[in-house]
Amino acid sequence: MLKHYMDAVSLIERLHRQFLDVVKAELDSLGVRDINNVQALILFNVGDKQLTVGELTARGYYLGSNVSYNLKKMVESGYLEQARSAHDRRAVNVHLSQKGASLWDELNGMFARHADKLATGSVTTAGLDAAQQALRGLERFWDRTH
Repeated sequence: MLKHYMDAVSLIERLHRQFLDVVKAELDSLGVRDINNVQALILFNVGDKQLTVGELTARGYYLGSNVSYNLKKMVESGYLEQARSAHDRRAVNVHLSQKGASLWDELNGMFARHADKLATGSVTTAGLDAAQQALRGLERFWDRTH
């Protein structure tokens, strides 16, 4: 079991890095230089929602340890807009700007192209469902472990 567990953990790490490389390549092909791949994924997960930094952190909509830094950079680059919460003046809400929404559309198009290519290849919906089930099991295990 230890070998299978460690192989799975190693694969998750490699896939994560590879996925970030895919996002980086898409940004490069679009000529986008003022946002990095991690920030682009945060932007994608914000989508049409208005979220606080705390909500982004709690939902896991970030990669890396400094979500506040990444949000600040995305506001400075014009991808996000921020405003104080009307209900809690200590909280800051963020949402996509027009520039951010435009990049969201591009990233969504990339994901749609990937899904279309997967549908014609060797990865099946059933295979993806099984992978998700196994990964969710690991997530629940890790949640209980710490």
